[in-house]
Amino acid sequence: MSVQPEITQRDLRSRSREIMDAIQGGQSFTVTRDGHPIGQLVPLRRRRRFVSRQEFAAMSRTAPGIDLDRFRADQDATADAYPDDPYAR
Repeated sequence: MSVQPEITQRDLRSRSREIMDAIQGGQSFTVTRDGHPIGQLVPLRRRRRFVSRQEFAAMSRTAPGIDLDRFRADQDATADAYPDDPYAR
């Protein structure tokens, strides 16, 4: 695992555009103040919005089987049949 480059609080303030562009490109940074690490800047993971039919079929083939009767029994055991009314006090 590679070590994240350190940037000072002053660098963050004066080079924010350059640093944000690097983060958008996948780079992470450790921010320091007075020589001490105080935080990390890391890129957010982007969520995929589309899964192709072929990929879904491939994932489904390796998924475990489901026993529907056991699944229903688990639901019945954990769900309240008559939830409490929070306003009935």
